[in-house]
Amino acid sequence: MTLKPILIALGMLFAFTAKAFAGEGTIDTGDTAWVTMSTALVMMMTPAGLALFYGGLSRYKNLLNTIAMTLVAYCLASVVWVAWGYSLAFGESSNLFIGNLSHLFLSGIDANSVSGTIPTLIFVLFQMTFACISVAIILGSVVDRMKFSAWIVFTILWVTFAYTPVCNWAWGGGWMHKIGALDFAGGNVVHINAGVSGLVLALILGKRKGYGKDAMFPSSVTFTALGAGLLWFGWFGFNAGSELAADGVAASAFMVTNTAAAIGGLAWLFTEWKITGKPTLLGLASGAIAGLVGITPAAGFVTLAGGFAIGIASGIIGYLGVAVLKHKLGYDDSLDAFGIHGLCGIWGAVATGLFASPTVTEGAAGLFYGNPKQVLIQIASIIGTIIFSVIATTIVVYITKAVCGGLRVEPDHELEGLDQALHGERAFEIE
Repeated sequence: MTLKPILIALGMLFAFTAKAFAGEGTIDTGDTAWVTMSTALVMMMTPAGLALFYGGLSRYKNLLNTIAMTLVAYCLASVVWVAWGYSLAFGESSNLFIGNLSHLFLSGIDANSVSGTIPTLIFVLFQMTFACISVAIILGSVVDRMKFSAWIVFTILWVTFAYTPVCNWAWGGGWMHKIGALDFAGGNVVHINAGVSGLVLALILGKRKGYGKDAMFPSSVTFTALGAGLLWFGWFGFNAGSELAADGVAASAFMVTNTAAAIGGLAWLFTEWKITGKPTLLGLASGAIAGLVGITPAAGFVTLAGGFAIGIASGIIGYLGVAVLKHKLGYDDSLDAFGIHGLCGIWGAVATGLFASPTVTEGAAGLFYGNPKQVLIQIASIIGTIIFSVIATTIVVYITKAVCGGLRVEPDHELEGLDQALHGERAFEIE
């Protein structure tokens, strides 16, 4: 008798056993390594990428204030998330609107806890980075004029009462998940939620002094371009990491993310060039971000063709939202958080219902793959997010206003510049 049949039988038994254990939640080192790296990439997006992107867009006298508010948002959201935010978003609940406090301060979660094929602690951290960048995006609507203290209170309240419910709806088993809405990496949860909230906050806060009359030039388009590059790099973790596994869907999400960013940048560039006669670096950088926003909800569901279509439309929509819609309606969305994140997030969520392909993710099919109902489901999720974001943010804003004795900085501080007036610092020393 040879050993070959015995070895084959043992090998089959081992493979079956390994598969069985994996199904019960055994850690996969490849998946864990990828999601850990993705978490680090997304973390970098807020205190580095977004801080530079927004800092460069703000006026010179407010550059440090903008970066400080971005960084403090990351710090505050990180603490809120591990204290109670994660539990509210992902705590198992019988209702379809919010989790519970069973994991308050990560109670019941330790180094041995497993979610799928990765440690639960890595999943908590990965989701934390999404909460952090979501509230930081809102800042783009109100730089130059909001109290630092008010921003701190607003951040804590918004993550708690506006972000965690929508996160639960889409990813924690809530009503969006139940009706079959597709949001791979945060179209509703991050971009629509933050973009609409930013617009609400900007409208309540009011326009900057001199808006529409005085020139308000960016302090450093160079900073903004560098920030866009860091955001683009981090977005690979944002989108491809949302598969929570190192597999073919993650690879496809990686590919369409880069493609949509590239074609989005070009679409904005050439649209601007055609209309104004000048192809700007700021337009190219903004278009890339618009493409990234648009592909976010669709990244794990669409083919390369879908990525192209979403990216092109995102670049055009972003440009028209910033250069046309904002000026026609007259609102002061300082750094165009709504124009880019809100509008392109809405487009991306609708486009997911058009281009989702079962060849990428089994069971996910949009209009062009024989499932017109998916478009209606996506629209329902968008409407739900917009209505809730408007209501929740309005309540949070007025609570913040009452707690802080107002939202807006003193008029003389606004004219002087918040770097010096609030922080006693300057971005650059000038002889």
